[in-house]
Amino acid sequence: MRHLLSVFDLSTSDIQEIFSLAESLKGDFRKGVRTPRFAGYVQALLFEKPSLRTRVSFETAFAHLGGTTLYLGSDVGWGNRESPEDFARVLTQYVDIVVCRAKQHRSVEQLAAHAAVPIVNGLTDQSHPCQALTDIFTLYEVHGNRPGLKMAYVGDANNVARSLTVACAHLGIQLSIASPANYQFDRLFLTRLEKSFPTFRPRITTDPCVAVKDADAVYTDVWTSMGQEDEQEDRAKAFAPFQVNARLMEHAPARACFMHCLPARRGEEVTDDVIDGPQSVVVQQASNRMHLQKGLLAWLLQ
Repeated sequence: MRHLLSVFDLSTSDIQEIFSLAESLKGDFRKGVRTPRFAGYVQALLFEKPSLRTRVSFETAFAHLGGTTLYLGSDVGWGNRESPEDFARVLTQYVDIVVCRAKQHRSVEQLAAHAAVPIVNGLTDQSHPCQALTDIFTLYEVHGNRPGLKMAYVGDANNVARSLTVACAHLGIQLSIASPANYQFDRLFLTRLEKSFPTFRPRITTDPCVAVKDADAVYTDVWTSMGQEDEQEDRAKAFAPFQVNARLMEHAPARACFMHCLPARRGEEVTDDVIDGPQSVVVQQASNRMHLQKGLLAWLLQ
């Protein structure tokens, strides 16, 4: 039985297979074909955090595949009314797959350890694998799956940045990351990355202009994620030089697309003229969450 808790869980061939399924299912969708390959299946969305893209894209994707979805919030008592082990064992007797959006990564690990069905990480503090896979899928759509692709990430080395880095390592995409010195990857993550991908080295810098040079995509995310609200003032000061604006985009090639996982705090990490400009692919990126996750669901359940 497969789970997806982190991009580390996948092999390069797994990612390629998921992309192939997603591309095929997206092609069917454009033709108006929605084959109910999972008719009678039930998906559970177990969410501790609010969501637009993750919730709606997974619900819609599974409906297109013929299945139904249960949205499970705090009312089901996960983590407080009974032991996590009992909760996982019982829930996974009723459904065929669980997508979990949790505050802490150990929660999805604990869920998977006792589950009888596949568990998908829909976001944790450490990892956002579905987003990162979608990002690379979108990059391939924009620039083609060709050798030598380069991506620049500007901002907080957060869960999205970690997952994106592992995806780039799998697929041989060059990656530069520009963050303030106190907001870069921790040693534990870098050690695991080096052990898993000995020949991959992301370029880590404190200069956004250096990071975006020669990039095919410039990516950013919010400076303050959910749960970090108490740090907002300090983060705003630290990240102010890392805003993706027209001046920074001038240091990137004209071919570079702009990417953001959304929601964006306009005027903070990105300016309106960039996110709404001709280089922006953020809507295509958001749309592809549904298509990529169809491929993922098919891969997990087939």
